[in-house]
Amino acid sequence: MAIKLTERAAEEVLRFRKEHNFDDTMLLRIGVAGGGCSGFNYTLNFDDNFDEKADSKYDHHGVSVVVDKKSALYLDGTEVDWFDSLEKQGFTFNNPNAVKSCGCGSSFQA
Repeated sequence: MAIKLTERAAEEVLRFRKEHNFDDTMLLRIGVAGGGCSGFNYTLNFDDNFDEKADSKYDHHGVSVVVDKKSALYLDGTEVDWFDSLEKQGFTFNNPNAVKSCGCGSSFQA
């Protein structure tokens, strides 16, 4: 499997990239870092580096997503979506590998 970016999440990434005048070659890098209340944090940032040996690359709705192979072990099958309500807005992660997630949804345990 891979990481999937929903159409709504891709729209938000494209809007952000345009709003901040990022070049179309900028890739969305999704990863995992140690920390958070559950053990791992999700990371999202823009990057212009892609290493074929160390990264996997996916294209969803006009957005190129890059994941380092170490993070891919924890993110395989994850769907990234965009949530927007009166209470909060932001990216959400539906990760089938997470055995526990924190209340804010930004950290997990695998």
